[in-house]
Amino acid sequence: MLATKPYLTQADVQKILDAADKHAAANNWAVTIAVCDDGGHLLGLIRRDTCAPVSAYIAQEKARTAAMGKRESRVYEEIINNGRTSFLSAPHISGMLEGGVNIEVNGFTIGAVGVSGVKSTEDAETAKAGIAAIL
Repeated sequence: MLATKPYLTQADVQKILDAADKHAAANNWAVTIAVCDDGGHLLGLIRRDTCAPVSAYIAQEKARTAAMGKRESRVYEEIINNGRTSFLSAPHISGMLEGGVNIEVNGFTIGAVGVSGVKSTEDAETAKAGIAAIL
């Protein structure tokens, strides 16, 4: 018998984007919100008005890092800040800043949300607000 696992539907992605966008709007935060699948492939993105264009790249990389690593991107930032700078050479992950949050369902990471544009803790808060819409 083949294994099965949950996955993000387009409806899930839209709920995440809408909830994260609403949270950002309530706080007057100009951010980019990116949602990706478990392989780090972009499924949806919102760049709020007045958000710096570079945030669109950073948010996607934070999401990709959290999805492929199956943990918050903050973990990698902490590893590096605690002196393991060689981790900067890890392949295929470049969003090693707080603000990427993996989405876990039944023990599976099914994707992630990455946010960029405000303080890193606020980025993560916005990502978690989006994720809460589907869990």
